[in-house]
Amino acid sequence: MSVGAPGSADEPAWPADAVEVGRVADAWGVKGWIKVASFAADPQALLGARRWFARRPDDGPLPRPGSAPFPSLLRIVNVRRQGDGLVAQVHGIEDRNGAEALRGARLFVPRSSFPSAGTDEYYWIDLVGLAVANRRGEALGSVVGLIDTGPQSVLRVAPRPDAPAAEERLIPFVAAYVDDVDLAARRIVVDWELDY
Repeated sequence: MSVGAPGSADEPAWPADAVEVGRVADAWGVKGWIKVASFAADPQALLGARRWFARRPDDGPLPRPGSAPFPSLLRIVNVRRQGDGLVAQVHGIEDRNGAEALRGARLFVPRSSFPSAGTDEYYWIDLVGLAVANRRGEALGSVVGLIDTGPQSVLRVAPRPDAPAAEERLIPFVAAYVDDVDLAARRIVVDWELDY
C-alpha cells in the first residue's frame, strides 16, 4: 500500500476535528475496491472527501511481522453508492488481499469538510453535548446521542447529575417538541416537562 509512512511529509497530520463516519465492511470485487458502511443515512461527508483517515478496528488483529503498516490515510480515487452502502477505490490498493487487510477499519473525515447543513438541519455530531432545557428554563440534561427511528430522530438526553431520577430522556427531534437549537450557545429548548 503506497499511502505514505505515518508522519511522513506526504501524509497530512491527523485532523483535530476528525469525526468517525463509517467503517470498511469488506473487500468489494477483485481489483482492490472496499465496501464501506456509512454511519449516516446520507453519506455526503464520505462521498465528498478524497482523503479518509483510518484507524485499526478496536478488536482487529495485530499486523503480521513483515506486513505493511496499517495506513492512517486512505487517498480515495473513486467512491460511489452501491446497494445499502458505498464502494471505494483506494490509491495504492490494487487487489482483493490489500482491500481485505482494511476490513473493519474505522473511517474519519475532518468536520470542516462536511457539506453545509441546510436551514433547520443539523449534523448529529453537532448536537451531542448540547444542554437541553424546557420552555421554563429548567435543565433536563445534555444530549448524549440520537436514535434514528426512520421517520424522525430522537434525542437521547442524559439527566443532570443532581437529578433525583437517573433515567435517560428520549425526546423526538421534531418541530412539535423542539423550539430552538442554538449551536453557538450550545443549547436546545424543548416543549418537555421534568416529569415526562
